[in-house]
Amino acid sequence: MQFKLYKNEIIMVLAICVLLGAFFYKQKAQNAQKDDASIVILQETKKIIALKKVWADKSSISKIKNLKNIVSSSKVKWNKKSKKLSVSFLDLSNKEFNKVMTKIMNLPIEIISLEAKEVDSKYKVEMKCKW
Repeated sequence: MQFKLYKNEIIMVLAICVLLGAFFYKQKAQNAQKDDASIVILQETKKIIALKKVWADKSSISKIKNLKNIVSSSKVKWNKKSKKLSVSFLDLSNKEFNKVMTKIMNLPIEIISLEAKEVDSKYKVEMKCKW
């Protein structure tokens, strides 16, 4: 009998409890998301600093210059301005093409564009990069 008398009040108290639980859960989830975002930003900053150290390394410049000597100079068009490079490799055999692509992918550079085409069983590679 008492339950029927306070039925609406009990329903309201339960609804408010559920509402408060949902509110606190939402606040906790938002705080966790902000913490995760700050951790990601910190990790990305560490990666950027590490990449800047690699790109500023003087030995990487010599590795990039060695790219010119992979194949004969008649097959290479080289255009280097400060820290930007445009290079074209023409009439490459399969072996030369694999050698060039492996070397390019192992260099500490930021590739702006890379295009490889096969023309009559010979390959042409054009690349623009910076470091």
